[in-house]
Amino acid sequence: MGFELPLFIDYLKETKNASQSTVSSYQRDLKKMENYFEEQGIADVESVTSTSLNSYVLYLEKQGLSTATVSRNVASMKAFFHYACKSAQIKEDPAESIKAPHIEKKLPEVLSMEETVRLLEQPSGSSPKELRDKAMLELLYATGMRVSELITVKLSDVNLILNYVVCRDGEKERVIPFGDNAKAALDHYLQHGRMYLVREDGSEFLFVNCSGSGMSRQGFWKLIKQYASRAGITADITPHTLRHSFAAHLVQNGADLKSVQQMLGHSDIATTQIYRDLNFEQVRRVYKEAHPRR
Repeated sequence: MGFELPLFIDYLKETKNASQSTVSSYQRDLKKMENYFEEQGIADVESVTSTSLNSYVLYLEKQGLSTATVSRNVASMKAFFHYACKSAQIKEDPAESIKAPHIEKKLPEVLSMEETVRLLEQPSGSSPKELRDKAMLELLYATGMRVSELITVKLSDVNLILNYVVCRDGEKERVIPFGDNAKAALDHYLQHGRMYLVREDGSEFLFVNCSGSGMSRQGFWKLIKQYASRAGITADITPHTLRHSFAAHLVQNGADLKSVQQMLGHSDIATTQIYRDLNFEQVRRVYKEAHPRR
């Protein structure tokens, strides 16, 4: 019978409407699990027991993988065997009792509002590249979109009259509003910058590199590092830092978690709650530093 992984992948895509990144992650984790069991002489899903699954988890830990990576593999495994049981491929779920290793919750690094303003002010020139960079940074902070979404935004996805952008993650899409600063930067880039960057055959993407092709994650990572250095920001900033800062600043200023969840595109609000925890941690730190009877 085998492990029938393609059936599960189809289920994720068609029934669960999972994002492409989620599907790829499950596929990668489960293929690794399948290869391990085949080496152990376990060739089909019916032969897998909770003991063999625990052995596999122990094997992953001995490989020196991080706790988060092992935990993600366990989550992939549990989802697969739950599906196999639900679809009557097996009678009992061997992964039901498997426990993922405990992950110490790490709060994300965010910029202060003052640091964010300094970063956004760095691309201040009038060259096509700086107009593009300014628009990218402003839009990223204004919407909290992922960098993978930012670099694949199409011209047709942006509405400068109603101030919103359509973000796509696989087959899912969401509409995110943005404010006047991002609108002004986008308008300036479209009026005076983009036309000098695109090639004659044009491009459907909103942001293009200096050769007229679509931007890459690596290219954006380099430019945000450069502007952070110019802004005097010493924190180890990544493209995801502005996404975290967007969410944290919204929560600090009273935004409800449900709205922030929708803008970020989180499928589970528990993922968004980390920004509330971050806000509480900052309040607690201020209290400890300032209260006379701390």
